[in-house]
Amino acid sequence: MVRVGIIGGAGYTGGEAIRILLNHPEAELVFVHSNSNAGNRLCDVHVDLLGETDMRFTGELRTDVDALLLCVGHGDARKFLEATPLPDSVRVIDLSQDFRLSASSSIGGRRFVYGLPEMNRERIRSARNIANPGCFATCLQLGMLPLAAAGLLRSDVHVTALTGSTGAGQKLAPTSHFSQRVNNLSVYKAFTHQHLNEIGESVRSLMPSFSGEIDFVPYRGDFARGIIASIYTDCDLSEERARKLYEDYYADAALTFVSDRSVCLKQVVNTSKCVLSVEKHGDKLLVVSAIDNLLKGASGQAVQNMNLMFGLDERAGLRLKPVAF
Repeated sequence: MVRVGIIGGAGYTGGEAIRILLNHPEAELVFVHSNSNAGNRLCDVHVDLLGETDMRFTGELRTDVDALLLCVGHGDARKFLEATPLPDSVRVIDLSQDFRLSASSSIGGRRFVYGLPEMNRERIRSARNIANPGCFATCLQLGMLPLAAAGLLRSDVHVTALTGSTGAGQKLAPTSHFSQRVNNLSVYKAFTHQHLNEIGESVRSLMPSFSGEIDFVPYRGDFARGIIASIYTDCDLSEERARKLYEDYYADAALTFVSDRSVCLKQVVNTSKCVLSVEKHGDKLLVVSAIDNLLKGASGQAVQNMNLMFGLDERAGLRLKPVAF
C-alpha cells in the first residue's frame, strides 16, 4: 500500500487528488495539508465528500509517507521544497509549473522528470520526483507527439483550444465570475501562453529539426471543466495513414485513445482519458484532442505517474469517474 500525503488540499486539484486517492485500491491517503483550513473537515471544503471520509485538514507536515503530491500554486512548490527538508525516501509529484522545464528541473538533490507518460513512461518508472505537465500542455502535446516522433512536423502548427473555468484555479478573479463566464467566450494569452515552453521543449526532444512556430490561441469557455483543442498543420499523409500513425503511437497508452468519430468534451469530463481524432482536409491534417483539465490535465495524471513510480497498474484508481461537478 502506497502511503500518500497532499500539500495544498483545499483547491481544485487537491480536491480531485483526494477523491481519487480515497478510492484507490493500492494507496492510503495519510494526510491532507492546508494552512487556511487546518482543523476543518475535508467535506467542509469539498462538500461532495460528505459521508465519504471524516478526515480533517492538518497544518502540520508528516514525512512518514511514500509519496507527496504538491497541489500548490506556481512558485509555491519551489518555496516549499526550499524551506522543507524531506527524507530522500519520499517521492514528490509536483503539479505546479516550477520544475517542468529542463533548465529549472532540479532543487537541492532532487531532479524532476517531466511526467507525460505517453512520452516518458520508462523514465517515470524509475523517477524519484515528477513534474506533472500543465493541462493545456498535456492536451496539445498528445495531439502532436506522434507527428513529432515521426519527424512530420514540417511547418507551423496552428492550435485553438477552449478550457473550462476550473483551469483558472479556485481563487476568484474578474474573468472567473459566473456572470462574466456564462454565455461568453474570450481569448487570453494568445501566442504567449506559458505552456508553450514545455510543449516546445517536448516536441523538439522528439524532433530536434522542428523549426516552425506553434501558434496557440486559448479561449476561456463557459463551462466548468474540460479542454478541447483543434490542431492543424501541413501533412502529406493520407487520413488512413495518419490515423494508423496515431493508433500505433498510442497502442500501449493506458489512457489515451484514438477515435474514428468526432470528439466531444463529454467523452472525457470526469475521467483521466485523452481522446483524439484525426482528419485530413486538403493538405492539412486536423487533430482534435480532448481531456479533463483537472484529471488527465492535473490530478489524474499525477496519480497515473504515482502508479508508474510504484510499479502499480497505470490505471489504478482512475477507472471510475470521480464526480465533483
